[in-house]
Amino acid sequence: MGSAVLASWPWDNLGFYKYVLYGPLVGKALASRAWESASPDRWILLLLVLFGLRALTYQLWSSFSNMLFANRRRRIIRDGVDFDQIDKEWDWDNFLMLQILMAATAFYAFPTLRSLPLWDARGLAVAALLHVAVTEPLFYAAHRAFHHSGHLYACYHSLHHSSKVPQPFTAGFATPLEQTVLGVLMAAPLAGACAAGFGSIALAFVYVLGFDFLRAMGHCNVEVFPSGPFRALPVLRYLIYTPTYHTIHHTKREANFCLFMPLFDLLGGTLDDQSWELQKQTSAGVDEVPDFVFLAHVVDVMQSLHVPFVLRTFASTPFCVQLFLLPMWPFAFLVMLAMWACSKTFVINCYNLRGRLHQIWAVPRYGFQYFLPFAKDGINKQIELAILRADKMGVKVLSLAALNKNEALNGGGTLFVNKLPDLRVRVVHGNTLTAAVILNEIPKGTTEVFLTGATSKLGRAIALYLCKKQIRVMMMTLSTERFQKIQREAPAEFQQYLVQVTKYRSAQHCKTWIVGKWLSPREQRWAPSGTHFHQFVVPPIIGFRRDCTYGKLAAMRLPKDVQGLGACEYSLERGVVHACHAGGVVHFLEGYTHHEVGAIDVDRIDVVWEAALKHGLRPA
Repeated sequence: MGSAVLASWPWDNLGFYKYVLYGPLVGKALASRAWESASPDRWILLLLVLFGLRALTYQLWSSFSNMLFANRRRRIIRDGVDFDQIDKEWDWDNFLMLQILMAATAFYAFPTLRSLPLWDARGLAVAALLHVAVTEPLFYAAHRAFHHSGHLYACYHSLHHSSKVPQPFTAGFATPLEQTVLGVLMAAPLAGACAAGFGSIALAFVYVLGFDFLRAMGHCNVEVFPSGPFRALPVLRYLIYTPTYHTIHHTKREANFCLFMPLFDLLGGTLDDQSWELQKQTSAGVDEVPDFVFLAHVVDVMQSLHVPFVLRTFASTPFCVQLFLLPMWPFAFLVMLAMWACSKTFVINCYNLRGRLHQIWAVPRYGFQYFLPFAKDGINKQIELAILRADKMGVKVLSLAALNKNEALNGGGTLFVNKLPDLRVRVVHGNTLTAAVILNEIPKGTTEVFLTGATSKLGRAIALYLCKKQIRVMMMTLSTERFQKIQREAPAEFQQYLVQVTKYRSAQHCKTWIVGKWLSPREQRWAPSGTHFHQFVVPPIIGFRRDCTYGKLAAMRLPKDVQGLGACEYSLERGVVHACHAGGVVHFLEGYTHHEVGAIDVDRIDVVWEAALKHGLRPA
């Protein structure tokens, strides 16, 4: 495909620097003070604003398309959008760069276009007529040609159809030849109105943005039209297409070729007979029941923007604070306040594993709220309602993320299991696998470790497991009573391997630190050079020591046959999830019938680890 003329973009290798191509227009607008009404280059500013609004149109439709909490029942293709498709469509806006260059060329070639009036109603009538009489039939003919010619399809149009799930960005995912043809056809009604003397600035904005609106809508994979109007007025079926109608074209490929008006498919004999029945079924809305749910929470205001329905491409990469997020912070902050005041658990993402639907739900609470004493009951109520909802739906396993299973909050989920004894859904904290991941990161041959957070669920399990392996565990705790309680849980012959320490200087010779409690720079200073910090503290400690290494939170890579996964879990790599998430997946795959809440069963650590490996999960 790449060797054919106009089959690849000339700026493909520039990456982000491709936007330098907007430089001449931006520079000209600034130099001529195009924002002033008397400026002769005011048209450049209007052109840049128009194309900025075009990009925003596709972005807003993309956000809508990925709002599973609002539209999952009306999704046409139920599969998720995976990383491969997101990467392919990363430069979806290439066509906007091409078409703004085409438009600028037209303005230079025909100077009279620079002095168009603000509005002329006659131009809208002319453009509408030309759209129906010229743009629609010519697009239909060109589109059929791209499909029926083996050369054109293989070299050009197959790229557009390589996306498995139509998305608004898919509309822009095509070759330069196709986008040139589309740009000319889109410009024809505007050129006709201007030639007739009825052109205007408002007409250009209305027609072009309307064109993009319908293109993005048709690719959004969510049925937005109710079926009632099409049944009451059958003629509407031939005047406007629907997302279902166009999605049929993407699945069958030999039907429904029209731009926006199915009338031309009817005239050409290519209208799929099932189009409107499928539209009726999809618009009615049918919910899918997940087998597994991971109940997450928001970390902070910035991280709340790291979701597919805000910025799909950003969510497909590990989270880190970026400068372009800063202007969005005030809006995200207001959303946080609104969610705090009135909201409930909602769906943010999904994927499929071995034919079973897995969903990620989010409790509408942010990390800092979990440490507010007055917020405790409200958070537990949100979690309880989510569990009850999952139970009613028929979910098999619900796994609690990070702070949702905090010991001080609900005893690691024990609160809910005790309060709701008749639950069919299995509630899982996933800490057994979390402990297994941490323990299997410790190098073989290690004889001594230093452990902080030793009295937590994870700390206790790690200490007991290691002492049974005859590894000396220096447990940092000021409470002798708590230390002795854990020591008594160990078999008598292994109790000698548990040692209480009360000062960090006691571990200044130990190079294996397991951290379950926040460490300040001063406390980290006691670790000898070359120390590796294994972590299970939330949030993770900040690495201040350049002569030491810092592990991330326990995580595992999902099996290779996972499908439809297109978002990173917080700062983890693609396809990697936190161990508590993975623990819930293993619980479901193994068909365990018990709840995994409260204290960790140390004897099950190796069992769960082997089960995870058996099902294809791998250490990250």
